[in-house]
Amino acid sequence: MDVVAHALWAGAGVMLARRRCAITPRTATATVALAALPDIPHLLPVVGWSAFGAGTAATVGGYTLAGPGQEPALPPWVEWLSHNLHCVAHSAIVAGVLTLLLWLWTRSLWIPLLGWWSHIVVDVFTHSAEYYPSPAFWPITREGFDGWAWNTPGFMAVNYAALAATYWWLGRRRRRERESART
Repeated sequence: MDVVAHALWAGAGVMLARRRCAITPRTATATVALAALPDIPHLLPVVGWSAFGAGTAATVGGYTLAGPGQEPALPPWVEWLSHNLHCVAHSAIVAGVLTLLLWLWTRSLWIPLLGWWSHIVVDVFTHSAEYYPSPAFWPITREGFDGWAWNTPGFMAVNYAALAATYWWLGRRRRRERESART
């Protein structure tokens, strides 16, 4: 799924969760940020190579918007580093270890991690085997589930229509609650 949609779905989840438990604005912001963050680290080697090497801004744009098999040519080390950072950021094993360590340290679940978890779960089903399959079980395997590719027009239409409907429903629900509180 695209970065904006990850953030919007996490925002909707936070809005819904606020009905059941107290979520501070800081926690809400961190949750939304962690829902988008996994798609950033693998861009850094491409951006770095483009800024300080032989790449260009067009290379970065081509990389971020490429379809299957349309990625620009990158030096092997940039491609390797980018791929491995993608694997780390999309691994349920890595997220699980970090979640467990934070829980052992704080004796509670750090709520913003749910944003990261939502990113991983959604990407498993919204990446095809031919276009950045989400390696949820990395480092055990780099294989991913062959889902409905997020960058296809059909998926984008359904996804953003569902987001619009979700935010419409959440807004309507919030208005009703405010009206009930006034009476």
